[in-house]
Amino acid sequence: MSTFNAIGVAGSGVTVYRKWLDAVSDNIANIDNVSRTSEKAFQARYVVAQEAADGNGAQVGGVAFGSAQGILTYDPENPLADSKGYVRRPDIDLGGQMAQMMMAQRAYQANLAVVDRAKDSYTAAINLGK
Repeated sequence: MSTFNAIGVAGSGVTVYRKWLDAVSDNIANIDNVSRTSEKAFQARYVVAQEAADGNGAQVGGVAFGSAQGILTYDPENPLADSKGYVRRPDIDLGGQMAQMMMAQRAYQANLAVVDRAKDSYTAAINLGK
């Protein structure tokens, strides 16, 4: 594997994990959203990664969405509550989202480290000729 190829593969990983971090942070930011029971709940977003088209690295293949049904919660004081006192909240597990955030963050950092090491290797190779 050449240095340039290593940078490209790790760079594609950085992009995928950045998008995963974006999706997880959106999910966490909207975890307390409340909707009327007649409306959809916020749908969690999940990044679908796949092999890059050229076979070198990864790419985002799409986004999967969680349930729009959400969870009905009894909250009669909420101005969005229906006549029975229920509102709809997203079906998002904060613990699961935090675990996903830690995994994505560590993978993001690992891919950045590979890019950095490959760059250093390339710079050292150029300096050999001087």
